[in-house]
Amino acid sequence: MTWNWQSPDWPHFTWDRTQISAVEEQFLLGAGVTIGAVKHLGEGEHNQLLVELMSAEAVTTSAIEGEVLNRASVQSSILRQLGLASPDKRRVMPAEQGIAEMMVDLYRSFSQPLSVGMLFDWHRMVTAGRKDLTDIGRYRTSREPMQIVSGRIGSPIVHFEAPPSRQVPTEMKRLISWFNRTVPRGKDPLPAVTRAGTAHLYFESIHPFEDGNGRIGRAIAEKAMAQSFGQPVLVSLATTILAHQKSYYLALERANRRNEITEWLLWFAEIGLEAQRRSITLVEFILAKAKLLDRLRGQINERQQKALLRMFREGPEGFKGGLSAGNYRTITGASPATTTRDLVDLVEKGALIRTGERKHARYALNLTER
Repeated sequence: MTWNWQSPDWPHFTWDRTQISAVEEQFLLGAGVTIGAVKHLGEGEHNQLLVELMSAEAVTTSAIEGEVLNRASVQSSILRQLGLASPDKRRVMPAEQGIAEMMVDLYRSFSQPLSVGMLFDWHRMVTAGRKDLTDIGRYRTSREPMQIVSGRIGSPIVHFEAPPSRQVPTEMKRLISWFNRTVPRGKDPLPAVTRAGTAHLYFESIHPFEDGNGRIGRAIAEKAMAQSFGQPVLVSLATTILAHQKSYYLALERANRRNEITEWLLWFAEIGLEAQRRSITLVEFILAKAKLLDRLRGQINERQQKALLRMFREGPEGFKGGLSAGNYRTITGASPATTTRDLVDLVEKGALIRTGERKHARYALNLTER
């Protein structure tokens, strides 16, 4: 079987620009909406958005690779690194600290050219605490084929095989050069989605590291998007990919077989557009939160405020199935009678919307303007 890197035209990717131009325009418009919405945030709300998106991306980009991290610990690490919180006593494991460091570095250094040193630093970050790897902070050196396989041991299915390790330094030198000359003001500029999608596929096709390629490859795609707009775009790329994980791997597998990548770029563009919509929803949610809490200031007690803040931490999707009276008691420690009074008051004040009756009553945040 021939992989894309074995073809005579490697790595000269081609695509149908007429098909991609429409989604590029949609993405450009979406980026404008996102940037415009963010401008309406105050400093506190902007910092909250930044931390929410960065921690979500850190956790989900790891989840795609089957690594489950503690979101609160990741968020705590990000807050400390951004100087937005004083050091606390929360225990942060090396994997959580490492991915948080990479997300913060990606945010801060988005405008800098891609380099070997940057990639090696990211690799050390995403493999922090690992004792099972030979090559950390450097390209893979094993002579064994780098393959992605599934199935039984006796009859494995090879979904992809990367170039031999001896070719990796040369291939990566060529990729880095391509990435840096395709920036908006580079020698061969490319539109945002085309460049991000191609960069991700190009990197994954080489698979230069012993492990951590997926996380670094998605970071490269986000770096490409940010460079296209001259600022961090705050797009929920990994979160959206996780929601379409199966089709993500299938799309990559198909794209790894040839260097005509229109199908891959169209798939990636749809993911990018959905990621934008998720980010815009989060911005609107944070704005609505600020307005609601401002309207209720001085009108609710500490228990009610604690419950509302806990509900806001669940994000735009809210509590699964809605907040129950039992949830409220757990959050606040209130008695059943006090819980009933507090919830009725929050509904009357327009903070919550109730559905159902008695023990089946459930409550959701009322984020419509009053």
